[in-house]
Amino acid sequence: MTVTRIEELSRSRCKIYLEDSFAFVLYKGELRLYGVREQEELSEESYREIMQEVLPKRATLRCMNLLQSRAYTESKLRSKLKEGGYPQESIDSAIAYVKSYHYVDDLQFAKDYIANQAGKKSKRVLERDLIARGVSRDEIEAAFAEAAEKGDGPDELALARMWLAKKRYDPAQAEPWSWRMNCNYRGTDLCRMARNYLTSVVELYKIEML
Repeated sequence: MTVTRIEELSRSRCKIYLEDSFAFVLYKGELRLYGVREQEELSEESYREIMQEVLPKRATLRCMNLLQSRAYTESKLRSKLKEGGYPQESIDSAIAYVKSYHYVDDLQFAKDYIANQAGKKSKRVLERDLIARGVSRDEIEAAFAEAAEKGDGPDELALARMWLAKKRYDPAQAEPWSWRMNCNYRGTDLCRMARNYLTSVVELYKIEML
């Protein structure tokens, strides 16, 4: 296998191309250690050690370091490793390791996210956020089901009332839908949610005022 190009990535690291295709990133000291030189053959022994020992361990340590600061979904963690130039085999190995200890758990991530954000965001927005982070729809549905059982899910009516309060809308005085004339956020999820629940809010306020 021929090393066709060595591209400096930083003062300490280089991108290695084998047979004209990007292969992996190594530290400059490792170039000397494994005899990596442009337009020369990389020995099978060196290639095996790099791919099966050096990079999987490094990718795993990278995962652990990332997870020390905050929680990640599997998808986001994979993206981080890919950005770091790790080959797919090393990424798979590192992810399998952290998942085996439940350091990465998309279902738990979804549960925690819903519990922490339920008082601020509607169900639709929470779903969108979790999908963007790579959580599967099945896991999202399971997380919402558990949140509903515990009473931790989003209170859509309360969120609508909060939104209306911010807009200084008085349900007891205004005609239904008149709030839209002054809505600066028409088309947003929260605005649509408020529109969907406006009638319920108006009726609730009228009952409370009796």
